[in-house]
Amino acid sequence: MLRKLALLVPLLTLGFFSVAHAATPTDTILPGINLGSSDPNSVSNTLRIILLITVLSIAPAILVLMTCFTRIIIVLGFVRNALGTQSIPPNQVMIGLALFLTLFVMGPTFSKVNDNAFQPFMAGKITQQQAYKAATDPMKEFMAKQTREKDLALFLDYAKIKQPKEVTDIPLRALVPAYTISELKTAFQMGFMIFIPFLVIDMIVSSVLMSMGMMMLPPVMISLPFKILLFILVDGWDLIIKSLLMSF
Repeated sequence: MLRKLALLVPLLTLGFFSVAHAATPTDTILPGINLGSSDPNSVSNTLRIILLITVLSIAPAILVLMTCFTRIIIVLGFVRNALGTQSIPPNQVMIGLALFLTLFVMGPTFSKVNDNAFQPFMAGKITQQQAYKAATDPMKEFMAKQTREKDLALFLDYAKIKQPKEVTDIPLRALVPAYTISELKTAFQMGFMIFIPFLVIDMIVSSVLMSMGMMMLPPVMISLPFKILLFILVDGWDLIIKSLLMSF
Protein backbone atom coordinates (compact mmCIF):
# COMPACT_ATOMS: atom_id res chain seq x y z
CA MET A 1 0.00 0.00 0.00
CA LEU A 2 2.85 2.41 0.79
CA ARG A 3 4.35 1.68 -2.65
CA LYS A 4 1.04 2.48 -4.32
CA LEU A 5 0.79 5.78 -2.45
CA ALA A 6 4.33 6.70 -3.43
CA LEU A 7 3.49 6.06 -7.06
CA LEU A 8 0.07 7.70 -7.13
CA VAL A 9 1.01 11.00 -5.49
CA PRO A 10 3.49 11.94 -8.26
CA LEU A 11 0.88 11.18 -10.90
CA LEU A 12 -1.71 13.42 -9.28
CA THR A 13 0.79 16.24 -8.76
CA LEU A 14 2.23 16.00 -12.26
CA GLY A 15 -1.20 15.96 -13.83
CA PHE A 16 -2.37 18.93 -11.79
CA PHE A 17 0.49 21.13 -12.99
CA SER A 18 0.28 19.96 -16.58
CA VAL A 19 -3.44 20.72 -16.82
CA ALA A 20 -3.02 24.11 -15.21
CA HIS A 21 -0.03 25.32 -17.23
CA ALA A 22 0.82 23.19 -20.25
CA ALA A 23 0.30 24.81 -23.63
CA THR A 24 -0.10 21.56 -25.55
CA PRO A 25 -1.32 18.94 -23.05
CA THR A 26 -0.90 15.95 -25.34
CA ASP A 27 2.75 16.66 -26.14
CA THR A 28 4.24 18.23 -23.03
CA ILE A 29 4.61 17.33 -19.39
CA LEU A 30 6.29 20.45 -18.00
CA PRO A 31 5.55 24.02 -19.14
CA GLY A 32 8.11 25.22 -21.65
CA ILE A 33 9.73 21.78 -22.08
CA ASN A 34 8.79 19.75 -25.13
CA LEU A 35 9.52 16.10 -24.56
CA GLY A 36 8.47 15.10 -28.06
CA SER A 37 6.23 12.32 -26.77
CA SER A 38 3.77 11.58 -24.00
CA ASP A 39 5.24 8.10 -23.59
CA PRO A 40 6.76 7.92 -20.06
CA ASN A 41 9.40 5.47 -21.27
CA SER A 42 10.90 8.09 -23.61
CA VAL A 43 11.62 10.61 -20.84
CA SER A 44 15.33 10.96 -20.05
CA ASN A 45 16.66 9.94 -16.64
CA THR A 46 17.75 13.51 -15.87
CA LEU A 47 14.27 14.84 -16.48
CA ARG A 48 12.79 12.01 -14.42
CA ILE A 49 14.95 13.10 -11.47
CA ILE A 50 13.88 16.73 -11.87
CA LEU A 51 10.23 15.69 -11.94
CA LEU A 52 10.67 13.46 -8.90
CA ILE A 53 12.31 16.21 -6.82
CA THR A 54 9.59 18.69 -7.80
CA VAL A 55 6.82 16.24 -6.94
CA LEU A 56 8.28 15.21 -3.59
CA SER A 57 8.46 18.84 -2.48
CA ILE A 58 4.67 19.21 -2.55
CA ALA A 59 3.70 15.60 -1.85
CA PRO A 60 3.08 16.29 1.88
CA ALA A 61 0.51 18.96 1.00
CA ILE A 62 -1.34 16.50 -1.23
CA LEU A 63 -1.30 13.86 1.51
CA VAL A 64 -2.63 16.29 4.12
CA LEU A 65 -5.22 18.18 2.07
CA MET A 66 -6.63 15.51 -0.27
CA THR A 67 -6.97 12.55 2.12
CA CYS A 68 -8.50 11.86 5.53
CA PHE A 69 -5.16 12.51 7.27
CA THR A 70 -6.20 15.97 8.51
CA ARG A 71 -9.26 14.78 10.42
CA ILE A 72 -7.46 11.82 11.97
CA ILE A 73 -4.39 13.69 13.22
CA ILE A 74 -6.47 16.54 14.67
CA VAL A 75 -8.77 14.16 16.56
CA LEU A 76 -5.78 12.23 17.92
CA GLY A 77 -4.27 15.55 19.02
CA PHE A 78 -7.49 16.43 20.86
CA VAL A 79 -7.36 13.06 22.65
CA ARG A 80 -3.83 13.72 23.89
CA ASN A 81 -4.69 17.25 25.03
CA ALA A 82 -7.86 16.09 26.76
CA LEU A 83 -5.91 13.47 28.70
CA GLY A 84 -3.32 16.09 29.63
CA THR A 85 -0.43 13.71 29.07
CA GLN A 86 1.69 16.37 27.35
CA SER A 87 3.87 14.53 24.79
CA ILE A 88 2.52 11.01 25.39
CA PRO A 89 1.90 9.38 22.93
CA PRO A 90 4.88 10.95 21.11
CA ASN A 91 4.37 12.87 17.88
CA GLN A 92 6.04 10.09 15.89
CA VAL A 93 3.48 7.58 17.15
CA MET A 94 0.55 9.93 16.48
CA ILE A 95 1.68 10.71 12.93
CA GLY A 96 2.49 7.07 12.19
CA LEU A 97 -0.93 5.91 13.41
CA ALA A 98 -2.66 8.68 11.45
CA LEU A 99 -0.70 7.75 8.32
CA PHE A 100 -1.60 4.06 8.43
CA LEU A 101 -5.24 4.84 9.24
CA THR A 102 -5.21 7.13 6.22
CA LEU A 103 -3.88 4.32 4.03
CA PHE A 104 -6.57 2.01 5.42
CA VAL A 105 -9.44 4.43 4.78
CA MET A 106 -8.11 5.61 1.41
CA GLY A 107 -7.19 2.09 0.25
CA PRO A 108 -10.20 1.58 -2.08
CA THR A 109 -9.71 5.06 -3.59
CA PHE A 110 -5.99 4.54 -4.16
CA SER A 111 -6.71 1.15 -5.74
CA LYS A 112 -9.08 2.78 -8.24
CA VAL A 113 -6.48 5.40 -9.10
CA ASN A 114 -3.81 2.75 -9.53
CA ASP A 115 -5.98 0.44 -11.66
CA ASN A 116 -7.65 3.12 -13.80
CA ALA A 117 -4.87 5.67 -14.18
CA PHE A 118 -1.35 4.77 -13.12
CA GLN A 119 -1.02 1.25 -14.48
CA PRO A 120 -2.57 2.05 -17.90
CA PHE A 121 -0.42 5.19 -18.14
CA MET A 122 2.80 3.33 -17.40
CA ALA A 123 1.77 0.68 -19.93
CA GLY A 124 1.33 3.39 -22.57
CA LYS A 125 -2.37 2.64 -23.07
CA ILE A 126 -3.59 6.15 -22.19
CA THR A 127 -2.17 9.65 -22.44
CA GLN A 128 -1.09 11.83 -19.57
CA GLN A 129 -4.28 13.89 -19.64
CA GLN A 130 -6.45 10.79 -19.66
CA ALA A 131 -4.45 9.39 -16.74
CA TYR A 132 -4.83 12.65 -14.82
CA LYS A 133 -8.61 12.62 -15.24
CA ALA A 134 -8.84 8.94 -14.31
CA ALA A 135 -6.73 9.61 -11.21
CA THR A 136 -8.57 12.69 -9.99
CA ASP A 137 -12.13 11.38 -10.45
CA PRO A 138 -11.95 8.86 -7.54
CA MET A 139 -10.27 11.49 -5.36
CA LYS A 140 -12.99 14.01 -6.19
CA GLU A 141 -15.70 11.49 -5.33
CA PHE A 142 -14.11 10.81 -1.94
CA MET A 143 -13.61 14.48 -1.10
CA ALA A 144 -17.08 15.50 -2.31
CA LYS A 145 -18.72 13.00 0.08
CA GLN A 146 -16.99 14.66 3.04
CA THR A 147 -17.42 18.27 1.87
CA ARG A 148 -20.30 20.43 3.03
CA GLU A 149 -22.30 22.18 0.33
CA LYS A 150 -21.90 25.51 2.11
CA ASP A 151 -18.11 25.26 2.08
CA LEU A 152 -18.00 24.25 -1.58
CA ALA A 153 -20.42 27.03 -2.56
CA LEU A 154 -18.13 29.56 -0.86
CA PHE A 155 -15.23 28.87 -3.24
CA LEU A 156 -17.40 28.33 -6.30
CA ASP A 157 -19.10 31.70 -5.78
CA TYR A 158 -15.83 33.49 -5.10
CA ALA A 159 -14.25 32.11 -8.28
CA LYS A 160 -17.49 32.72 -10.22
CA ILE A 161 -17.69 29.08 -11.25
CA LYS A 162 -21.04 27.72 -12.36
CA GLN A 163 -22.57 25.00 -10.24
CA PRO A 164 -21.18 21.70 -11.62
CA LYS A 165 -23.68 19.06 -12.67
CA GLU A 166 -21.41 16.16 -11.74
CA VAL A 167 -18.91 15.65 -8.95
CA THR A 168 -16.17 15.01 -11.49
CA ASP A 169 -16.79 18.46 -12.99
CA ILE A 170 -15.80 20.26 -9.78
CA PRO A 171 -12.36 21.89 -10.22
CA LEU A 172 -9.72 20.82 -7.71
CA ARG A 173 -8.83 24.44 -6.93
CA ALA A 174 -12.28 24.84 -5.39
CA LEU A 175 -12.85 21.33 -4.05
CA VAL A 176 -9.56 20.93 -2.14
CA PRO A 177 -9.90 24.04 0.11
CA ALA A 178 -13.62 23.35 0.61
CA TYR A 179 -12.83 19.78 1.62
CA THR A 180 -10.11 20.99 3.99
CA ILE A 181 -12.29 23.42 5.96
CA SER A 182 -15.05 20.80 6.12
CA GLU A 183 -12.56 18.33 7.58
CA LEU A 184 -11.40 20.92 10.11
CA LYS A 185 -14.97 21.55 11.28
CA THR A 186 -15.72 17.84 11.57
CA ALA A 187 -12.48 17.21 13.48
CA PHE A 188 -13.20 20.04 15.94
CA GLN A 189 -16.73 18.75 16.52
CA MET A 190 -15.34 15.32 17.37
CA GLY A 191 -12.67 16.91 19.57
CA PHE A 192 -15.32 18.83 21.53
CA MET A 193 -17.18 15.61 22.29
CA ILE A 194 -13.93 14.00 23.43
CA PHE A 195 -13.13 16.84 25.82
CA ILE A 196 -16.45 16.74 27.73
CA PRO A 197 -15.91 13.65 29.99
CA PHE A 198 -12.36 14.70 30.85
CA LEU A 199 -13.52 18.23 31.62
CA VAL A 200 -16.09 16.81 34.06
CA ILE A 201 -13.34 14.90 35.87
CA ASP A 202 -11.22 18.07 36.14
CA MET A 203 -14.17 20.02 37.57
CA ILE A 204 -14.97 17.32 40.13
CA VAL A 205 -11.36 17.05 41.29
CA SER A 206 -11.01 20.83 41.54
CA SER A 207 -14.22 21.10 43.60
CA VAL A 208 -13.09 18.34 45.98
CA LEU A 209 -9.69 19.92 46.50
CA MET A 210 -11.20 23.35 47.18
CA SER A 211 -13.67 21.88 49.69
CA MET A 212 -10.76 20.23 51.51
CA GLY A 213 -8.80 23.48 51.57
CA MET A 214 -6.02 22.09 49.39
CA MET A 215 -5.95 25.02 46.97
CA MET A 216 -2.18 24.96 46.60
CA LEU A 217 -2.21 21.44 45.17
CA PRO A 218 -2.48 21.47 41.34
CA PRO A 219 -5.72 19.68 40.34
CA VAL A 220 -3.98 18.24 37.26
CA MET A 221 -1.76 16.05 39.43
CA ILE A 222 -4.83 14.40 40.96
CA SER A 223 -7.12 14.30 37.93
CA LEU A 224 -4.54 12.89 35.49
CA PRO A 225 -4.51 9.34 36.95
CA PHE A 226 -8.32 9.29 37.03
CA LYS A 227 -8.55 10.42 33.41
CA ILE A 228 -6.08 7.76 32.31
CA LEU A 229 -7.98 5.15 34.33
CA LEU A 230 -11.29 6.17 32.75
CA PHE A 231 -9.74 6.06 29.29
CA ILE A 232 -8.43 2.55 29.92
CA LEU A 233 -11.69 1.23 31.42
CA VAL A 234 -13.78 2.34 28.43
CA ASP A 235 -11.13 1.11 25.97
CA GLY A 236 -10.66 4.65 24.70
CA TRP A 237 -8.37 3.99 21.76
CA ASP A 238 -10.77 1.44 20.32
CA LEU A 239 -13.68 3.89 20.66
CA ILE A 240 -11.72 6.76 19.10
CA ILE A 241 -10.48 4.75 16.14
CA LYS A 242 -13.94 3.20 15.63
CA SER A 243 -15.54 6.65 15.64
CA LEU A 244 -12.99 7.93 13.13
CA LEU A 245 -13.54 5.02 10.77
CA MET A 246 -17.32 5.30 11.00
CA SER A 247 -17.15 9.04 10.33
CA PHE A 248 -15.98 8.26 6.78
